[in-house]
Amino acid sequence: MTIAPSSYYAVKTRPPSARQQRDEQLIPQLRALWQGNYRVYGARKLWKAARRAGHDIGRDQVARLMRAAGIQGVRRGRQIRTTRPDPAAPRHPDLVKRNFTAKEPNQLWVTDLTYVPTWSGVAYVCFIVDVYSRMIVGWRVAGHMRTEMVLDAIEMARWSRGTRIDGLRCHSDAGSQFTSIRYGERLAEIGATPSIGTVGDSFDNALAETVNGYYKAELIYGPGRPGPWRTVEDVELATLGWVHWHNTARLHGYLGDLPPAEYEATFYATKRTDQPLAGIQ
Repeated sequence: MTIAPSSYYAVKTRPPSARQQRDEQLIPQLRALWQGNYRVYGARKLWKAARRAGHDIGRDQVARLMRAAGIQGVRRGRQIRTTRPDPAAPRHPDLVKRNFTAKEPNQLWVTDLTYVPTWSGVAYVCFIVDVYSRMIVGWRVAGHMRTEMVLDAIEMARWSRGTRIDGLRCHSDAGSQFTSIRYGERLAEIGATPSIGTVGDSFDNALAETVNGYYKAELIYGPGRPGPWRTVEDVELATLGWVHWHNTARLHGYLGDLPPAEYEATFYATKRTDQPLAGIQ
């Protein structure tokens, strides 16, 4: 097919359309949002983040611009269990029965362990998650998976949420760390009751394993990772930053695409407005 020179140069010198100009403005802004969120957001969450940032943009448009920019969201892979049950240890009853819901903060926490291979050894990670808001209220990274690391995570949760939290249930699997006497005693100190799911059944601690899953996908093996993890301390430092992002900026579909801190702030603000004002004597 032969194209007339006049037609070729007319197209080549034609000024960009309004759509092209807007695309050229939006792509760097979307890329910055994507990079600022550990490069893990797909089209839906990047669209939500863009709307929260004040951009008037549609979801299909975000998907198209992501393709044009060569960026994509992260995908989660299969999880490997790290905790091992102690058949000789007495087990706490299952107080959750796979009902991972709560009406307010500090009613139900879930916890589990995962691990990260490094050049200097294995880093074990423990998260404690508030079911109501998905807030990570306590965590610990260590070069061992003894009960002490779980107790450290509980101590962090204790000081972030209050030294006494009566009525709280803390659910886990049947790993030996969670059936130990010291674990039960530490929970009793803050007014919490331990709960353990069925041995060997991942569905009985599904929420905690979900958090471990996207932690691995978004940080440990995510596109924004610095490279092979060299030391346990490197994992710990990176986890510190990820937990802060998770709690204050990460959009959670379960929470109506709000970060946990914002979701809890809305709960407490609503609770305050529901209380009657004291009369002035």
